[in-house]
Amino acid sequence: MKTLVKSLSFLFLGITILQAQENENHDVVVNVTNLKNNTGQVLVAVFNTEDSFLNKGFKSAKVKIENNTCSVTFKNLPKGTYAISMFHDENNNNKLDTNFLGIPKEAYGCSNNAKGVFGPPKWENAKFEISNQTITQNIKL
Repeated sequence: MKTLVKSLSFLFLGITILQAQENENHDVVVNVTNLKNNTGQVLVAVFNTEDSFLNKGFKSAKVKIENNTCSVTFKNLPKGTYAISMFHDENNNNKLDTNFLGIPKEAYGCSNNAKGVFGPPKWENAKFEISNQTITQNIKL
């Protein structure tokens, strides 16, 4: 009987901890405006470390464009520091097209509307914190 009570106590404790952890996850809403046209799609990536920024996204999505805007929600992200990068893939080739100098030919943007100076935007300018609420990032191209 003692073993049964202990087992049920641990089960209840485990469920309580899981529910508490679920409540610590929040959504990030990304709204992209001022797209040049409705052609193609928008590729959006969420990064959770400075080292991965603009390389390998933590989560990503391909989003349909309507009325020169689009929106995507990344659900259940744990508390932490993140940054977002996106680009308008007008020709649907799933990559950011550049010219012979490496300068993007397709529109791109980052969280906090961070802009790069003689290069891509920096993590420091694009990062934001998720602590205890849903975050909305409005990116204007």
